[in-house]
Order: sequence, then structure tokens, then C-alpha cells
Amino acid sequence: MKQLAAWRGDTLLLGKVWLAESATERMQGLLGRPPLAADEGMLIQPCRLIHTVGMAYPLDLAFVDKQGRVRKLVSHLRPARMAGCLSATATLEMAPGTIARLGLVAGEQLHWRPA
Repeated sequence: MKQLAAWRGDTLLLGKVWLAESATERMQGLLGRPPLAADEGMLIQPCRLIHTVGMAYPLDLAFVDKQGRVRKLVSHLRPARMAGCLSATATLEMAPGTIARLGLVAGEQLHWRPA
């Protein structure tokens, strides 16, 4: 699985973001993995809908379009729940509290660089 870093302009947001692109990687996602650390995330693409069935911990989510613009944010999605955004092409999964800590807002632009 490729590793990226998430940026907002010249500001590093998350230094370790795993990219899940293949069908197998997208289906597996974070299932069976330990909770994400504050500087970690998983970018799933393509992805418009996330479920947390089988997860043991909550997630913060940023649904982004193909330009990296944040279309929707979901904080603290608990296990056994679903969230989605039809205008998104990818979903960034993060540790709970990351949206607030980073001050993420809908409409802002994110971009990815190799880690």
C-alpha cells in the first residue's frame, strides 16, 4: 500500500496516510488495524460511502472530490454506522478529534504528496 502525506497549502496535516486504491485494499480499509495515531490517516479512492461495521473505534472522515476539495466532514463516526457524500470521489479516514484539531472546514483544498 502506498504511503502519502496530506497537506493544506504549505502546511503538513498528516504525515502518514495510506492510500487504498485496489478493491482488496478498499474492502479491508482499517478493519483489523489498531486505531490511527494523530498524524495518520487512510485515503480510500474511489470512495463515496464509509461504514464502520466491525470497527472497534470511531473515526473522523473528510469526503473529498477529485480536486481534493473537502465536500463533507463527519466527526466521531461510531462503530456500526455509515456516512457518505455523493459529490466525493475519495474519503480520508482519521483518528477521532482530528477534524477539530486541524481546523478542517468544508470547501478547503487538500493535496497529497509522497511521504
